[in-house]
Amino acid sequence: QYRSLKKAYENCEVVMGNLEITCIDRNRNLTFLKSIREVTGYVLVALNQFDTLPLENLRIIRGTKLYEGRYSLAIFLNYRRDGYYGLRQLGLRNLTEILHGGVYVDQNKFLCHADTIHWRDIIKNPQAELLVVPSNNSRRCHRSCNGRCWGHQEDQCQTLTKTVCAEQCDGRCFGPYVSDCCHRECAGGCSGPKDTDCFACTNFNDSGACVTQCPQPFVYNPTSFQLEHNPRAKYTYGAFCVKKCPHNFVVDHSSCVRACPSNKMEVEENRIKMCIPCTDICPKVCDGIGTGSLQTAQTVDASNIDKFVNCTKINGNLIFLITGIKGDMYHGIGPMDPERLNVFRTVNEITGYLNIQSWPENMTDLGVFSNLATIGGRVLYSGISLLILKQRWISSLQFQSLSEISAGNVYIFNNSRLCFYNTVNWTSLFRTSSQKILMRNNRDPKECMEQRMTCDRMCSDEGCWGPGPDQCLSCRFYRRGRTCVEACNLFDGDVREFANGSACLECDSQCDKMDGNTMTCLGQGPDQCVKCLHFKDGPNCVEKCPDGVQGATSFIFKYAKANNECHPCHANCTQGHARGSGHKFSFDGGSGCGGSNNLCLTPLIAAGIIGSLFLMVILALSVAVYVRRKSIKKKRALRRFLETELVEPLTPSGTAPNQAQLRILKETELKRVKILGSGAFGTVYKGIWVPEGETVKIPVAIKILSEATGPKANVEFMDALIMASVDHPHLVRLLGVCLSPTIQLVTQLMPHGCLLDYVHEHKDNIGSQLLLNWCVQIAKGMMYLEERRLVHRDLAARNVLVKSPNHIKITDFGLARLLDADEKEYNADGGKMPIKWMALECIHYRKFTHQSDVWSYGVTIWELMTFGGKPYDGIPTREIPDILEKGERLPQPPICTIDVYMVMVKCWMIDADSRPKFKELAAEFCRMARDPQRYLVIQVGAHFQLTCSSSNISTKCDRLTELTLLDEEDLDELMDAEEYLVPRGFSMPPPSYSTRPRVDSNRVRNEKRTQSLTAGHIRQYAVCNQLTFSQKTFMRSLCINQYFKRLTWRC
Repeated sequence: QYRSLKKAYENCEVVMGNLEITCIDRNRNLTFLKSIREVTGYVLVALNQFDTLPLENLRIIRGTKLYEGRYSLAIFLNYRRDGYYGLRQLGLRNLTEILHGGVYVDQNKFLCHADTIHWRDIIKNPQAELLVVPSNNSRRCHRSCNGRCWGHQEDQCQTLTKTVCAEQCDGRCFGPYVSDCCHRECAGGCSGPKDTDCFACTNFNDSGACVTQCPQPFVYNPTSFQLEHNPRAKYTYGAFCVKKCPHNFVVDHSSCVRACPSNKMEVEENRIKMCIPCTDICPKVCDGIGTGSLQTAQTVDASNIDKFVNCTKINGNLIFLITGIKGDMYHGIGPMDPERLNVFRTVNEITGYLNIQSWPENMTDLGVFSNLATIGGRVLYSGISLLILKQRWISSLQFQSLSEISAGNVYIFNNSRLCFYNTVNWTSLFRTSSQKILMRNNRDPKECMEQRMTCDRMCSDEGCWGPGPDQCLSCRFYRRGRTCVEACNLFDGDVREFANGSACLECDSQCDKMDGNTMTCLGQGPDQCVKCLHFKDGPNCVEKCPDGVQGATSFIFKYAKANNECHPCHANCTQGHARGSGHKFSFDGGSGCGGSNNLCLTPLIAAGIIGSLFLMVILALSVAVYVRRKSIKKKRALRRFLETELVEPLTPSGTAPNQAQLRILKETELKRVKILGSGAFGTVYKGIWVPEGETVKIPVAIKILSEATGPKANVEFMDALIMASVDHPHLVRLLGVCLSPTIQLVTQLMPHGCLLDYVHEHKDNIGSQLLLNWCVQIAKGMMYLEERRLVHRDLAARNVLVKSPNHIKITDFGLARLLDADEKEYNADGGKMPIKWMALECIHYRKFTHQSDVWSYGVTIWELMTFGGKPYDGIPTREIPDILEKGERLPQPPICTIDVYMVMVKCWMIDADSRPKFKELAAEFCRMARDPQRYLVIQVGAHFQLTCSSSNISTKCDRLTELTLLDEEDLDELMDAEEYLVPRGFSMPPPSYSTRPRVDSNRVRNEKRTQSLTAGHIRQYAVCNQLTFSQKTFMRSLCINQYFKRLTWRC
């Protein structure tokens, strides 16, 4: 580990990626890390035993990739459990900027001063997560450090560059005054106000100056109004502007990239590899092991080898381990069929490395890579780009097309039967002089010679990859395709050739084979033939003369003379074929012409007359057919009318009829009591519904539309239709509609308001059981909507109402849409949308499905688990799509275990089909609710009172709360809406005698718990003192539990 760390970072100033320092013991010399000034990814320091972290010159951590998706700097477990060795001092005295991500410092037994650092001065994002656990061995800072330091020495004080700046500074500074502000492109501080005084750059470094972007390849000329080539153009390479990309990178527009995007292909122009758009289908680029779709794969195996079918380029690495070749029983992967390895015969480039540590026993070579031309080495395996290790069965490599190893070393060890490797001139394949070839413990070359395992005599001294003339690196004489030959077929052979340097190329198929010492062709193409096989048209040999070929302005006709040369027909000739001798010609239905005007078989005038007559006949027939069809159509229409055939054919959709009932209420039946809230579309009141002709009074919520007519009224009618169609315990039910001048929607009254406010106000009294029950209830309500093909589109905690602590209901169908039987999705028009709750396909394409509701469900659960937290708080709405596309998601709530958080993450998958169904979510949270303390870690005080012990008590809690919501009215006839809507059947009064009840252990436990919480209940029902006599009488009629009866009588 230490050797690879030193080899990778010695004399390194900028780390393009992550810096991971792990498992280093205390006696190692780490001074080579002092040269590092910048890390583009994250810094991980873990499981080490050294005393000091020598990154004293590190100024900036960019955090383009974060550890565990949250941290740019992670330092933990740096001590030996059974000793006194471990990290004692960070030594990051020049670290002044972390552009993205937070800081995690914990479980460093001997570390001092980490908790004295003002980390918020270093971290750019104020919302980034910061967790620094103080150590028990803290030593004081030097008195000149003002209590903030990296170590106890005087030169270890922390330098503040943000929190001490003047208000006018929009970034960092080098002093407290207005004139001490750094340039806005500076990162990590500066020594002056100019863009060349920065210690590091926020965006790009252009020859020492910090700029927003590098000089572009084309600039606009305002004089000529055209884009012109920019002679100062540079490419972006990480955070730097460079004139030329590294040789193992490719140029895409104005950037140096590791691989071209999917709609471009890689070409080389003027020795520069560039990405250009594909004209048709791009060469297939596939992800390698450890990248893209194979991010978690460790080797090529039977489960993933089909992903490499027809691949021409591997973007990443190819790794062959024993678990891939012989199978991995632990993961249920069978052994590899050697025939399936032939998929790699189409591969001609690997951008990373090729690692072969296992191979089928019946395959004695690597011939499946016979078309592999380049190993890029953009990613290396411990500095190696080609590794072949411990293969007892391989006798030859057979990389016959390999022409370049762009970066990295070659490592060929312990291959007991391998020959030919020592003949290869490896340096001719390398791009740099620093590349090396390491070969040990392979078969002795002397034994190979004794077994006649040597290069073919046609191979040059450059060596070969295996036996035969097709395995040569270069040929001693000539090359035909991939095979070396002694001479080209210039004068004999079935296929005649010509020599282009040392390459033998075939003559064109229209060349006639010559005998003797005369060559058939002098070069490539039909114009290089010595003699034509058929005809000659100008300089080119052709199979036949042009006959009706499209020219620039007209068709071209030619005929062949006696010497088989093609000549143009006379201008008056069109078609026909003249043949014969002398002046006698005959017509035989072909095409062509004679050489003079009097030999034309079809004059242009005659052809024009015949063509005109033909067109006139066609036109007359068309008119006749049209008139006839119109007459028939009129007769059929008249007959259908007379026979009353007006019934349309049946096209049943299979959708069940909507038998929901919508009540039309009179305005005199409704009484408004108190305003609950108001918005752009109207006002919501608490009220009472007194059905006409009855004495009952039902607490309701009344939504009054602010405008009586127009599109908004139509929207409210759609609300009424959808809400009247649902009937589920966890969906708010519509009681009726009042068609007054201002439309009124009447729904059930939810006493405790919305769930978002509820969890925020009672967060200290909410336990894990209650939270998981809510998750189940929301999932079941949404599952009901999904079964009814209803997409909600606005699921959030604010749109979930609390009937009681044990009973919640989903509401606000203002965005809901009902899908037809054959619809899978709904495409919305314009309008404001709750972006932070929406799936990515909803934001981009306004496409809503049940699976997009699953995404919103995940955000809703996150709101509950954070007790009313705001998703993506502090992030502008316009940045949400970019954040989601980069893979960022809401963080794990502190109370959630990884099991609960993984359910949320599944809801936020980019691929909608990969998200769980509501039925699966309901089942999963039901399982968790049976053991809530295992999945949610919440410390709740003894005064927790939000879960009633039984459904009866819960119902009484609701009724008592409803009493407090209404004015003092005659409430003797007050009735819950659901009770009123339940059909009334015949009921018998209970008998006057009583029996000895069965002892229920749950009831005993609940009664004990009730007695222990007397003080809490008295506080909850202190509102009793404010009730009227009729309200108290109503409460007495409801109470059946002895404890509540005593409490009510006290009232």
